[in-house]
Amino acid sequence: MYTHIAFLLLVVVLLHASAAIAAAAALDNSTDLAFLLAFKAASTTTSGGGAAAAPDRIIAANWTTDVPFCTWIGVRCSRQYPPRVVSLNLSSFSLQGTISPHLSNLSFLSSLDLSNNSLSGTIPDALGRLPRLATLFLHWNLLSGPIPPSIFNNRSSLVSIDLSHNNLSGSLPTQVMLPRIEEVVIQSNLLTGHIPAGLARCSTLQLIYLDRNKLTGSIPSSFGNLSELVELVLGENQFAGAIPASIGNLTKLQHLYLGFNHLKGEIPKEMGNLVNLQKLHLHKNGIVGSIPISLWNASKMIVLEVSTNNLTGPLPATLGKSMPFLRRLLMAENALSGGLDFIASLANCRVLNYLEVTTNQFEGVLPDAYGNLSMNLQYFHVSHNNISGRIPAGLGNLSNLISLKLGVNELRGTIPRTLWRLKKLQLMHLGSNRLTGSISSDIGLMTNLAEISFGDNEFSGQIPDSLGNISRLQQLDLAENKLSSSIPLSLWSLTGLFRLYLHQNRFEGLLPPQMAKLKAIGYIDLRSNRLSGNISSALGELQTIQYLDLSNNSFLGQIPQQLGRLINVGYLNLSHNFLSGVIPKSFSNLSYVYSLDLSFNMLEGEIPEGKVFLNVSIIFLMGNRALCGAPQLKFPPCPENMITTSTSIAKLRLLKYVLLSVVSVLVFLACFSLFVKFFMRKKAKASSKEEPLCLNYHRRIPYFELARATDNFNEDNLLGRGSIGKVYKGSLDDGLLVAVKVLNLEVKGASRSFDVECRTLGQVRHKNLVKIISTCSNLEFKALVLEFMPNLSLDKWLYSQNQCLTLLQRINIMLDVSLGLDYLHHQHPHVIVHCDLKPSNILLDENMVAHISDFGIAKLMLIENKSTTSTNNIGTVGYMAPEYGSTGRVTTRGDVYSFGILLLELVTGKKPVDAMFTGKLSLRQWVRNAYPTAVMEIVDNNILRTELTNLQQRSDGVDILLRCLSSIIEVGLHCSKNLPNERLLMRDVVPRLQEIKNGVLVN
Repeated sequence: MYTHIAFLLLVVVLLHASAAIAAAAALDNSTDLAFLLAFKAASTTTSGGGAAAAPDRIIAANWTTDVPFCTWIGVRCSRQYPPRVVSLNLSSFSLQGTISPHLSNLSFLSSLDLSNNSLSGTIPDALGRLPRLATLFLHWNLLSGPIPPSIFNNRSSLVSIDLSHNNLSGSLPTQVMLPRIEEVVIQSNLLTGHIPAGLARCSTLQLIYLDRNKLTGSIPSSFGNLSELVELVLGENQFAGAIPASIGNLTKLQHLYLGFNHLKGEIPKEMGNLVNLQKLHLHKNGIVGSIPISLWNASKMIVLEVSTNNLTGPLPATLGKSMPFLRRLLMAENALSGGLDFIASLANCRVLNYLEVTTNQFEGVLPDAYGNLSMNLQYFHVSHNNISGRIPAGLGNLSNLISLKLGVNELRGTIPRTLWRLKKLQLMHLGSNRLTGSISSDIGLMTNLAEISFGDNEFSGQIPDSLGNISRLQQLDLAENKLSSSIPLSLWSLTGLFRLYLHQNRFEGLLPPQMAKLKAIGYIDLRSNRLSGNISSALGELQTIQYLDLSNNSFLGQIPQQLGRLINVGYLNLSHNFLSGVIPKSFSNLSYVYSLDLSFNMLEGEIPEGKVFLNVSIIFLMGNRALCGAPQLKFPPCPENMITTSTSIAKLRLLKYVLLSVVSVLVFLACFSLFVKFFMRKKAKASSKEEPLCLNYHRRIPYFELARATDNFNEDNLLGRGSIGKVYKGSLDDGLLVAVKVLNLEVKGASRSFDVECRTLGQVRHKNLVKIISTCSNLEFKALVLEFMPNLSLDKWLYSQNQCLTLLQRINIMLDVSLGLDYLHHQHPHVIVHCDLKPSNILLDENMVAHISDFGIAKLMLIENKSTTSTNNIGTVGYMAPEYGSTGRVTTRGDVYSFGILLLELVTGKKPVDAMFTGKLSLRQWVRNAYPTAVMEIVDNNILRTELTNLQQRSDGVDILLRCLSSIIEVGLHCSKNLPNERLLMRDVVPRLQEIKNGVLVN
């Protein structure tokens, strides 16, 4: 009987226990839900990019109690009952706010990935107490504060941790107890202090990334005990001391990055034991001695970079045979010496694409056999050595070369003709040698060149006129040669040119007004030539110029008042000429000048007042005959009648020029009327003939070639479609890639749009306008053949999940568009208004240079009033100026309005037709409400994520970014004002954007 009673009691106890366990499990399951909701509440979200289904909106709609939390996006649960949260993956979901410490209560959580968001605040210490956590990914956020010690003292299951690309500060936790850890990635933060010794006791470590911090001390020799280590990346810190010899014990090591530190001593010979090493980066240190012979045993080496050290001695002649898989060999800025035989051995490295041995002490000649190097070679840099002989013709075989640097050597002879075959070359530096001969006109075939540096040689003859074909040229240095004749007019058509150095040659003639086309120019040095005549007032149009030197020539006449418009100039030298008259009063406006030299001319009259003329250290006026005033410069006071006399002389000169101008105009009008009659007759005859093929802009393309090029206009080649047609990608018979815009002639207005675009594109030439190659037109088919833009439209880049523009890229695009509009509005002989500026009409070439496209509704303005009335729909909603809808008046100010909206869109990542803009709230009003106190709240998250990471090493990084973004917004708001007359002109926008870009580059 007692046995039965005991059995019944046991059953009752077990039933109660089961009920308690079930109740506890149910409670745990419900707490998972509560903790997830707490996380959602803390990590407030933002709608980014204006996409129809932005990730943050998906979470807001999906994470509700209407459905089981195990079905929520990013949540994965266990298969047990009741299910528990084991994984939370919300990478790239536009989250912001903070990380809720309640996540630490998800006791079954094994994987947490919150990377690539905008989360801020600190990392909760409680995360380190998750007993099952194996992977913790918080990289690419805005997290700050120290790393919680608990994360490095998780004694159980943590395998991989990635906290990189945040703003974490303080030192690494000193207590490290991670028995299963394999990957520690904390690069690109603000960490200080030493590497904790305990990290070397984590014997399972395979990957350590601590680069781009502010860590100090030495590299622990105990790292040699990490026998499983495959990648050790400690670069861009402040480590000192020697490279520990124990590193040679890491026989599995494939990647060692110690660059950008303060390491001293020699490369330990034990590193020759690293037989699996593929990437070795030791650059930017203070390493001395020769490279140990044992290191050349690393036969799997792909990248060897030891530049900017104090290495000495020769390189082995068999280097290329020892390391046949080399892709990049960078040894610049050392004291390496000996011959160049090692370069010939690199012919064995069939994938070599980068060779950099500049600034060493190598000597010998470059044999023609160098043409046998890898056809993948893109960078061949051997400048700043003691190399003699001739430039080998075989270099012309390296058809994929992008950059060729042979400068500052002892090379002689002429440039071999084979070099002009390098059509992909972008940088060609041959300066500071002893090269002779003339510069071949074939240089004009190298249309990808961005930099030409031939200065400090003995070249003679003329600058070839074909140089004007290199439309992408940004720097031209032909200084200190024996070049003569006049500067070709084609040179002034290089609208993208930024630096022009022609000093110390024998150039003669005048400086033409066409110089004003150099809209991007920053530096011009023409000193010590034989140039003469008056200084053109067109120089005053160069709003971006910072350095201008015309000294030691034979210029005469007065200094143009327009030079006072060079608002960005810092160095201006007009000395040692024959300039006369008075110093322009407009020079008082040159607020950025740090050196103004007008000495040794024939200037007279009163020295103007103003800040420039008060600073004795920056003004040079000696050697002029009759200057007065400015007692601080020790010139005598001016006579009382000086101003009157000068005014009378000026009036006489003005009268002479007016009479001459009137006579010239009358003669011109007579000649012009005769020319117009002749031209109209010729045009009438020509128009009566029917052209069955494409119009001959640059080439003639039959319809059948266009059909072949586009695979009979196959939809697979469709780039886009618009209201009046489609655009196809095509490859012409000669391999040229083009965009073929085929019009749907059934759409009303299509033919007229075709005629407008043909007429407009046919008469414009600018690097930031899409170029027409040809047209094809008959009664049943009309198409424009345009240059192909491989990076498609700005719209695609702004609203793609897979692509992201940096702040500098956005500024460059804005500057490109402004230059294109400035040309249409102010530089073209006839004012042209685009009328439909928007991101989809801005195309990007392979170098991300912006080109304005789609001129189908462009307007040709009358020069007198620069306006017209349109009866058509002009522009696109959101970008269209208010006056278009109310008055129909089309002016250049309408384009300025569209440009202003575009600037605001680039900063915010919001389309002007975004769903959030309803009622009276527009994109402009939204930005205006936030400016200037809440700018960072409206900025595109992609900008914040990338730029704050780039600036994290600076304490004033946020302030720098804020100033830049505020400057862009200010221009955008000014351009998009409601009243047209209150908007800026594009000629005033360009220098403002150039100044913003310069500020970004400096910082």
